[in-house]
Amino acid sequence: MITKARFLMPSAWLRPMTLLGMLAVFQACTTTTIDEFRQGATGISSEDSVVILGRTPVSPNDADPSQFVECVGERMASGDNAINVIPEQQFVDAMFPWFEPRMAPKRNEDLQLMMAQPMVTDIMSGLGVRYIVWLDGQTERTNEMGQLSCGLGTGGGGCVGFVTWEDDSSFEARVWDISSATEVGTISADAVGQTYIPAIVIPIPLIARVEANACSSLADQLKQFVQGD
Repeated sequence: MITKARFLMPSAWLRPMTLLGMLAVFQACTTTTIDEFRQGATGISSEDSVVILGRTPVSPNDADPSQFVECVGERMASGDNAINVIPEQQFVDAMFPWFEPRMAPKRNEDLQLMMAQPMVTDIMSGLGVRYIVWLDGQTERTNEMGQLSCGLGTGGGGCVGFVTWEDDSSFEARVWDISSATEVGTISADAVGQTYIPAIVIPIPLIARVEANACSSLADQLKQFVQGD
């Protein structure tokens, strides 16, 4: 006589194991692309400094790049081959009113006119500014799909469902050389990632850190760029 045994898995184990299986399939990942366009030779000494400025939003709907500016500055000022970075607000205050939103130079010609003023060059020289980096860009969310429902009952609460979306961080850095009052290059960073939030009782966010990846990649490339060959 042959007896077949059937093992039943406790229901309390099913949900965690199902969730672990989903986590193994859905993993947040990010792809970052860096493009560099060089227009002039660069180099920097230990006495020189870099200023990173964000383009002021034109309308309330535009993204505020201040956090990204701070992130890039901190990354450039730390680690191997760290560079002196003057905080954005410190520079704007010292250069008042020339870098206020309505007066800040937008083109090479504007920078050259500004640098023709002795007071401006004296302040720049006192701060040790060699390069000004203008940052512009934003992070957009697209392709959002799925649904997540949460509730609370007599037996407790929880969530169920699945949500996913795509984040795209696209930023551009224009580098101005103060010594020649010209633009010497442009570096762009584009990071794309898919975020997943599966939920069986508890939501488990698998977040694609696109803006953080764009920040670190752009900052590292800027380091190499201003240091030159």
